[in-house]
Amino acid sequence: MQKSYISKMYSTDQLRDYSAIFSRSEILRLLDNNFDSINAKINKYTLGKSFKGANYLKFFKKIYTILEKHYPNEYIYKNQFLNTWLRKELGNHGSIIFNELRLGKSIADLAMFNGISKVFEIKTILDKECRLSSQLDTYKKIFNEVYIIIPVRLLGKYEVYDPSVGIITYDDNDFVLKREAERNCIIDFEQLMEILHTREYKQIVNSYYQELPEMDAFNQFEVCKTLISKIPHEELNNLFLRVIKQRKYNNNFFLGSNTEFNQICLSLNLNEKQKQSLIDNLNTTITQLN
Repeated sequence: MQKSYISKMYSTDQLRDYSAIFSRSEILRLLDNNFDSINAKINKYTLGKSFKGANYLKFFKKIYTILEKHYPNEYIYKNQFLNTWLRKELGNHGSIIFNELRLGKSIADLAMFNGISKVFEIKTILDKECRLSSQLDTYKKIFNEVYIIIPVRLLGKYEVYDPSVGIITYDDNDFVLKREAERNCIIDFEQLMEILHTREYKQIVNSYYQELPEMDAFNQFEVCKTLISKIPHEELNNLFLRVIKQRKYNNNFFLGSNTEFNQICLSLNLNEKQKQSLIDNLNTTITQLN
């Protein structure tokens, strides 16, 4: 990684504008064949000559390369980590990856469930660590292994946090495991109830007790919560893994080409048809140029 996080070749506003093209709102517009915002950026930075006769897919790939080199923000690192690390771990049948999984008041950057549960919190140079301790405390109540992903130059700063938390460092696109996370199978049932959908916590109760007790829409949460609190930790952990992996998430990623879009496709939970539609739309030739 370069010593200066913000490149002097581009203004900060320009790089931020570039990073916004990989946002959820922008991709949703593209899925609707709306290129107005992208055209505005191309014209704003007088890129018409550079992309004359090109398509939007070429434009996106070029911007991704610029961001990768000069403004490696959270999207870039999440996408690179997804492409170079998590996909390799996705071999087990039934494995699933979640993007920005809500855990009560916290949102996990990336979470993976296969034989065990893992959570990954990504910190860039621009991130503040003021909320990290509370985030890690929440994650440890739910996940078997907790990792933070940090710039290698900040290793000394972050390794003082809870030693049970694993550390993965990055430098350019290189991710290196610096410290293994300690395995924990004790799930906090209070925190668990904040994550589970109604169908899921009822399924856990039914699976363990072989029946559902009498309850109604008004008391089912508390009834199930009480019963779940009595399930042994290891069994509760296994039941949690089983139900969470039944959620419908599309983890079929681009391989070889178009991997720049894997993170945003995961974020939007796009299916194969939607992903192909996105690429087809991006193959449109850029015409509205100054």
